[in-house]
Amino acid sequence: MSSDKNKTVGGRAMSLFESDKSARRLPVSLITGFLGSGKTTLLNHLLRHDDMSDSAVIINEYGEISLDHLLVERVEGEVAVLASGCVCCTIRSDLEETLRALLVRRDRGEVPPFRRILIETTGLADPAPILQLLLNNPLVSHFLRLDTVVTTVDAVNAAHQLDRQYEAVKQVALADRLLVTKSDMVNDVAALEQRLRRLNPGARIERVSHGAIDPADLFGAALIDPEKKAVDVARWLNEHAFTEGGGGAHEHHVHDHAGHGHHDHGHAHESSVTSFMIAFDEPLDWMTVSDWLAYLRKVRGEDLLRVKGILNLHGEATPVVIHGVHHVFHPPVALPAWPGTDRRSRIVFITRGITRDDVLALWEAGRAAA
Repeated sequence: MSSDKNKTVGGRAMSLFESDKSARRLPVSLITGFLGSGKTTLLNHLLRHDDMSDSAVIINEYGEISLDHLLVERVEGEVAVLASGCVCCTIRSDLEETLRALLVRRDRGEVPPFRRILIETTGLADPAPILQLLLNNPLVSHFLRLDTVVTTVDAVNAAHQLDRQYEAVKQVALADRLLVTKSDMVNDVAALEQRLRRLNPGARIERVSHGAIDPADLFGAALIDPEKKAVDVARWLNEHAFTEGGGGAHEHHVHDHAGHGHHDHGHAHESSVTSFMIAFDEPLDWMTVSDWLAYLRKVRGEDLLRVKGILNLHGEATPVVIHGVHHVFHPPVALPAWPGTDRRSRIVFITRGITRDDVLALWEAGRAAA
C-alpha cells in the first residue's frame, strides 16, 4: 500500500486507510496473571459490581476460587447466567469458536444481552495469541476490539516467578494495567513496582486487596473512548512514561535530515525485555514504514512483544494508527482528526532482546535503500 498518490473524489483527497471503527465494536478485556495471583478473585469482585451486569465472561475452567456460587441458571452446555445478570461460559477447544458462538447466541436472544466480554486465561497462558486473534482475525475483529489487558501480580511470589518463568514476564510486558495483589503480606512492595515499571513503563500499576477495584479504574485502555466518542492517544500510548524516566525507558527523535537528536532517560533493563519510544519529527513515507515493520516482523517477530504507534504520513490529512503483537498487526487505520497539536509520529516498542539501536539501524538502512 502506498500513500504517494491518494485517490480523489470531487477534487478532495481520500485516505488510503480505512477509518477506525473500534467505537462500534464490542470491547474485550483480557485478565491474565501467573498461577495463584488472584485472577478469579478479581473476577468474583467485578461480576458483583452493578456496572458490570451487562458483561460476558469467558474462563478456561471454574477457577481456583469457584464462580459456582454465583450461578443461578445454566442455559446450555458450557453457558450459564450469573446472579449478577452476567453471562459466563468456559472456553471450548478454540477461543474463536467460543467468541463467535457467544455473539450468535446473544443475537438470537438465547442469552441476556451484553456490552463487553472479559476473558480469563490460565496461569501459565501466553496472552499473545488472544491479542493477535482480536487484532487481526477478520471473523472476530469485525465485531470485537481489544480494550484492556489486565495482569494480576502476586506480590509474595512475583520476584521468584519473574526470575524463573518467562510466561510471567510476558504477562507483565503485554499489560495495560498491572494489579499487585497480596501487597499486605510483603514488606517492600515499592521494589516490586519499580521492577514492573522497568519491564513495562506504559502500564498503570494499582494495588488491590481481595480483587476490590472500581471497573472504571480498570478498563478503558483502548485508543478510542466509545462513551465520549473521542480519541485518547495520551492514555493509549502513555508516551510520558517513556520520555520522563519511566522505569529506564528511552526516547529517540529522528529528523528528516542529516543527523538526529538522542535523549537517554535511564538505564538498561535488568532482563532481556526492554521498552522504548521512537519519535519522528517529519512526515513519513508509508511504504518505507511498512517495509521496515514487515522486515522487523519477519526476522524478529517472536521478540516484538507489543508495538503501538501513531503516524504522520505523507499524503494523509489525519494520523494513522498501528498496533501489533509479535508478527501479527492490526490493519492500519486512520483517525478522524489529530487529537492535539503534536504532529510527530510516535511508536512505542516492548521487545525481548531488541534494542532501540537495532530498530533504528534497520530504519536507517530501509530509508537509505528507498
